[in-house]
Amino acid sequence: MRMSVSKTRVDAVIFDWGGTLTPWHDIDLEAQWYAYAEHWDPVNARALAHRLCAAELERWQVQRESGGAMSTGALDHIFLDEGIDIHSAAHLRALAAYLDFWAPHTYADEQALPTLELLRARGIKTGVLSNTLWPSSYHQEVFDRDGLSSLFDACVYSSQLPVAKPHADAFTSVAQLLDVSPQACVFVGDRLWDDVHGAQSIGMRGIWIPHSQLPNAQLPDFEVTPDAVANQLLNVAEIVDAWNSGTPAEII
Repeated sequence: MRMSVSKTRVDAVIFDWGGTLTPWHDIDLEAQWYAYAEHWDPVNARALAHRLCAAELERWQVQRESGGAMSTGALDHIFLDEGIDIHSAAHLRALAAYLDFWAPHTYADEQALPTLELLRARGIKTGVLSNTLWPSSYHQEVFDRDGLSSLFDACVYSSQLPVAKPHADAFTSVAQLLDVSPQACVFVGDRLWDDVHGAQSIGMRGIWIPHSQLPNAQLPDFEVTPDAVANQLLNVAEIVDAWNSGTPAEII
């Protein structure tokens, strides 16, 4: 796909997390909640896991249907709605089991580190904007483990915002933290609606990474044209170099 050419220099590149910086994984959502429930209430674990899973799916549906005007909120809200004491030792043990379930699915793409290093070597700021239920502290632990933490200038998570992607305010929030105008920002993500369309709606350029096998319910019902397609993360640095030199490039 041939990229568009822009006269505006790229000063910041912002990444989605799941499916972009970390590869897409198909997850049994009820199984993740069973990992929690069997520690919190072993006798009624299956029923509890079903309720927690349904509560999560409802929050994601509301977020999608509102166009990001309503965030899912934080993970704690799901537990509180179920009447769980989130300060208890039992909850903390169960939460650790939940996070352990997810750990194998959170490792960064092998090209994430060199891509971020290439961008920062060029004096380009980097950031993260992710739709997530998880607290920033858990994402920080993941990035620490993968050696990425020092390579981000700003990280924003919808769990701490009243809105989520593709809402304009979500993208504005990370651009403001980076102190870069939207027109000088590029957003990289695997979702045409949440990531590319949302970024383009406030003047950012959107790079699509078409790797994730998204459910039909999460696909846009209108055409979204990315400014460029990166078939691997390292292509992002090539695309930015081309834009900053004013030269279009073919990304295969």
